[in-house]
Amino acid sequence: MREETPEQPAPLRSGYTTGSCATATSLAAARLLLTGVASEVAEIVLPKGQHVPMRLVFCRLVDNDNGSNSSAEAGTIKDAGDDPDVTHGAVVFARVRLVAVPGVTFRAGPGVGTVTRAGLTLPVGEPAINPVPRRMMTEHLAELAAEHAYGGGFEVTIGVEGGEALALKTMNPRLGILGGLSILGTTGIVRPFSCSAYIASIHQGIDVARANGYTHLAACTGNASEDAMRAHYGLPDIALIEMGDFVGAVLKHMKRAPVERLSICGGFGKLSKLAAGHLDLHSRNSSIDLEQLAQWAAGYGADTALQAAIRAANTSQQAVALARAQQVPLGDIVCRHALAVARAIVPPQVNVEMFAIDRQGLLIGAAQ
Repeated sequence: MREETPEQPAPLRSGYTTGSCATATSLAAARLLLTGVASEVAEIVLPKGQHVPMRLVFCRLVDNDNGSNSSAEAGTIKDAGDDPDVTHGAVVFARVRLVAVPGVTFRAGPGVGTVTRAGLTLPVGEPAINPVPRRMMTEHLAELAAEHAYGGGFEVTIGVEGGEALALKTMNPRLGILGGLSILGTTGIVRPFSCSAYIASIHQGIDVARANGYTHLAACTGNASEDAMRAHYGLPDIALIEMGDFVGAVLKHMKRAPVERLSICGGFGKLSKLAAGHLDLHSRNSSIDLEQLAQWAAGYGADTALQAAIRAANTSQQAVALARAQQVPLGDIVCRHALAVARAIVPPQVNVEMFAIDRQGLLIGAAQ
């Protein structure tokens, strides 16, 4: 009987950013205005030179209030590939109007946010269309204008269908980007599970808090740790940095954007990984070392029976509970080791402290 060949996992599929979608749709809408031709596909050039055809779901003239057809709009469906992007499947659209003054003016349409706080790469009051997408659109429209000897300019309004609701699943409200999503992208391509957008939002959160005068920030792994820091210090949301598993992104960013005081709070298991030197706390990239926990507990009086019980524990929470039952402060011990790792990364002017919580959100360890 022939053995079956193990099925090989298919490679993960890349996708395209909202910035690429905005570029394709604005180009198609502008081309319709200048040529009268409604495109089904718009080909754009990404920042690194790749030519990408993007299929449109509509491209049409728009009646203005005065009955003239001086605007056009086009839309495409955002395809994030195999990345779990909140905007995957959303319709990104552009409405373009010809204006007398050369250049490109950007507006936020439905589902695209507006910057309301200092500290981002865009001034307060601007639509949340990031610099690289702006440059991509400007370059494509300038080339189109030159091709058709058009001497005027373009007013470009970018929108995302359902974007206001989708934005509530992102960090935009906390960053002060209100009313919708951001139009993002630096390469034009979404790499599956690259986490680059999440890390960028962590950096933005720190920058926004600093720009608004906050000198004490708390970086937290999740909602429970945020609640713990909110209760412990009374910090507002703007000073709470949702870092998830990316503690390394927070610590390394302190070199460029230091604050006076940085509190790091997370579940005991997450902090035990940091204590062991891991800067990415996700289970696929780091694991909890029960042997290490047992050795640390031994240094604080744990007998051989407790050490063996910690090594055999099913979870880190069980390990810390066993230690606490025998008055071994494993939560504090882990926080001290995690603090040493953090202090080796951040500049000396940043006063770092660690807090560990249990599954109920109660503090079970600290180090300062």
